[in-house]
Amino acid sequence: MARNENSAAGGENERRGRDRGERRDRDNRDRREEREGDDLVEKLVGINRVAKVVKGGRRFGFAAIVVVGDAKGRVGVGSGKAREVPEAIRKATEQAKRSMIRVPLREGRTLHHDVFGHFGAGKVVLRAAPPGTGIIAGGPMRAIFEALGVADVVTKSVGTSNPHNMIKATFDALAQCVSPRSVAARRGRRVSDILGKREGEKEAA
Repeated sequence: MARNENSAAGGENERRGRDRGERRDRDNRDRREEREGDDLVEKLVGINRVAKVVKGGRRFGFAAIVVVGDAKGRVGVGSGKAREVPEAIRKATEQAKRSMIRVPLREGRTLHHDVFGHFGAGKVVLRAAPPGTGIIAGGPMRAIFEALGVADVVTKSVGTSNPHNMIKATFDALAQCVSPRSVAARRGRRVSDILGKREGEKEAA
């Protein structure tokens, strides 16, 4: 009798675990389809060929780094490794879609304020710019701002030309960007108190 009860309880637990797993898989699939349905901009930053020495010769692989954004204030970066280039790019793109962050933009074209970022030996400076300036950035940083939707920005990278460090330093800087509205809400003040009357009215509009 006890054996039957234990087997019934075990079967019930297994059924519950299977149901939870199916729900989790379904939720993950729905979120993945929702992300993939967005109109995203994909920028291939670089591909490296790596070789592993094995018995009988060298075995080649590829490492790709991809930047993905919606050109409306969201951007992400990912890296992928595979034996073939398309598979490495696919892995990097999926990781970039999962790691997207939102960056507040001023008038939808530039940053709200100057910001500094660093990662390892890489240091970057990002400065807001007036209309018509364009994207003053080179290499991987340009791809980030194009995918982010920034039209006017001035940047400087110091310390390294490694694209991985440059991108991570840039994302470190972007993560520090805040909007006057969020600062005012956090401090319990009005936007006009933070920026001044004229700029506060423009921001509120």
